[in-house]
Amino acid sequence: MACVININPIFGQSTAKKNKIIADSKTAKAEFIKSDPLMKALFDKAYGYVIFPNVGKGGIGVGGAAGNGVVYEQNKRIGMAKLTQVSIGFQAGGQAYREVIFFESKKELERFKESKFEFSAQASAVAVTEGASANVKYTDGVMVFTMQKGGLMYEASVGGQKFKFSRM
Repeated sequence: MACVININPIFGQSTAKKNKIIADSKTAKAEFIKSDPLMKALFDKAYGYVIFPNVGKGGIGVGGAAGNGVVYEQNKRIGMAKLTQVSIGFQAGGQAYREVIFFESKKELERFKESKFEFSAQASAVAVTEGASANVKYTDGVMVFTMQKGGLMYEASVGGQKFKFSRM
């Protein structure tokens, strides 16, 4: 009797976990658009984007965040991504949130796909509310939005986030 072991190279995720992340990213996209209908145009026009449907963040003094997401190029799913963040400074509590990063052109998405993409310490995101995306512009070819899911934490930066990309 042969034993078959399914080894998934995408961050060691099982097919079931990967499918849940993909399904959750579709839900997150719908929630972003529901909260701010103007975001539909961003999803349609961006060269690419990555959606992290479930990012957990917490800390007291030293904090961290982590999440898994799905990467899209010209609205086609091309891979998975992992987000990690370590932060030091005044912070207390924990939170769960969604994050979407839009890439204006192929150049920025390629940098992300090479796992050479990270946010500088002062980077921040726009909290999604109705109309929030109306006046937001790309900064260095990138635009970031977050949406609170639950929890309470005093700190709202994306500075120090690092990403790892893996093709599907």
